[in-house]
Amino acid sequence: MSDKPSFQRALASGAVSGLAVDFLLFPLDTIKTRIQSSQGFIKSGGFKGVYRGIGSVGLGSAPGAAAFFVTYETLKERLKALSPSANHIASASGAEFVSCLIRVPTEVVKSRTQTGAYGQGKSSLHSVLMTARLDGLKGFYRGFGITIARELPFTSIQFPLYEGLKSQMSKRFLDGKRPSPAQAAICGMFAGGVAALTTTPLDVVKTRVMLEARTTVSGIAKSPSVLSFPPRLMEIARTEGTKALFGGWVPRTLAISFGGAVFLGIYDFAINFGKSRE
Repeated sequence: MSDKPSFQRALASGAVSGLAVDFLLFPLDTIKTRIQSSQGFIKSGGFKGVYRGIGSVGLGSAPGAAAFFVTYETLKERLKALSPSANHIASASGAEFVSCLIRVPTEVVKSRTQTGAYGQGKSSLHSVLMTARLDGLKGFYRGFGITIARELPFTSIQFPLYEGLKSQMSKRFLDGKRPSPAQAAICGMFAGGVAALTTTPLDVVKTRVMLEARTTVSGIAKSPSVLSFPPRLMEIARTEGTKALFGGWVPRTLAISFGGAVFLGIYDFAINFGKSRE
């Protein structure tokens, strides 16, 4: 297996993989977000403008992914005393927290632009200006706690599974050699799909919270005061049925499965470029 990558290599590799997966799979994410919206799929835009909101993602995906992998690789090295599974869970969780500090504002803008929260066809810049006007800085971190509540379980499933699959592949089929980027991508695809499916209810709650905005102008719904995860999840289950908690699971699972292949495959290629597989 390879040695710990340098800071610069982890930074660049994370940025490239983050940009690649977000741009390639943005349409599926848009469809998933519109399905999960309380307005319904059609009123949120249907299949129109599936790349609406891409500007906000472009600004956040590279630094967010770079921050994730720099933190992940650093924590993996410093937590070697832990068992492999505990190491990967702790490292990925810490990395996800750091990444969310960058990604949550772009997620808020992206979600509101995708669903036309401030008017159908409006740009990401319009969503930024409206969010700042109506909610101020804290509006860009709306749903931060619920995002963390979604991402930590997701990451705690995805990365130990991904690392475990790569380790088993190396031991059983590759005579101890490091898996190729294509083989790492297959591991990433499976791990991402499993994590995506099991955490869809958390994603539904996160999406609903991020789509809400304060009432200061006509036509914009007032934000509920209850933001904690359990009450919101129970409210959706009670008023819309448990089926609503798995709204968008198909595009979400497909997007994250393919995203895991692209994200982790490209990262593996970039982080190990020029290195021997021995």
